[in-house]
Amino acid sequence: MSFAIVTDTSANLPTEILKAKNLLAIPFSYYIKDKEFSCVDTAAFDGAAYYNMIRDGVKVTTSQVTPQKYADCWIPLLEKGEDILFVGMSSGISGSFASAEMAAAHLREEYPDRTIELVDTLGASLGEGLVALKGAEYRDEGLSISDTAKRLIEMRERMYQFFTVDDLMHLRKSGRITGAVAIVGTVLQIKPLLKGNEKGQIVNAGKARGRKKAIAALAEKYDLLVKNPETQTVGIAHADCEEDARLLSSLLCRNKPPKDIMTVCYEPVTGSHVGPGALALFFESDYGVRSK
Repeated sequence: MSFAIVTDTSANLPTEILKAKNLLAIPFSYYIKDKEFSCVDTAAFDGAAYYNMIRDGVKVTTSQVTPQKYADCWIPLLEKGEDILFVGMSSGISGSFASAEMAAAHLREEYPDRTIELVDTLGASLGEGLVALKGAEYRDEGLSISDTAKRLIEMRERMYQFFTVDDLMHLRKSGRITGAVAIVGTVLQIKPLLKGNEKGQIVNAGKARGRKKAIAALAEKYDLLVKNPETQTVGIAHADCEEDARLLSSLLCRNKPPKDIMTVCYEPVTGSHVGPGALALFFESDYGVRSK
């Protein structure tokens, strides 16, 4: 039996892919001068203008998604008799997944004949989006909702998320990293290397002297850890540094070319935390890779 798969806009999936794969995305909000915005159509998002605005000092804030926002999206599906698999952003960097759990607990009581499964991807951007896409693939192959959820939870343990940023202060101000981790970014020309750990938190994973070496370090980590690249889609997300994303893509194809590479501009909510110039890589490896 088929079921609905819902993710959120933090998954960073292009609108055309969401439509093609029959996925729904709950829009996360961001705020500029107390005015609320959301990005529901990636084709209409002007990443260059947005990140230049942040470079110019405009403050962008975000807030935890409420349980009601999840319920408002799920109730119409439940009313139509559909079961729901929600694939969400990491609980290690946001309390929004906890809000989804609260909404699900309430709606399970209200709709006892329906199934609501939640998968905490322990990731964001394409670290979340690639998991959601795999869920659509399993669903379309005829797997049950429970078997699909189990496989996605297994997949998240293999998903490596490795990235570099130009300025750690964006992550520090939003509470995504500690002040101690941010210190490495204050040294001239030292570029921090960060990863998502086994709890879905952002932690320091090294440093490189200069941008080009930081990009090379991303590719070197891929060469070291990727498993079966010929069968997987690898993700690259950038915050208005498209040329760097192209360079990284070419480096990935030198030694272990993947089946496909999906390159996206960071959507505005997650992008406000990593900041302009962030460049991230997402790929599957062995179990336990998050602790490496």
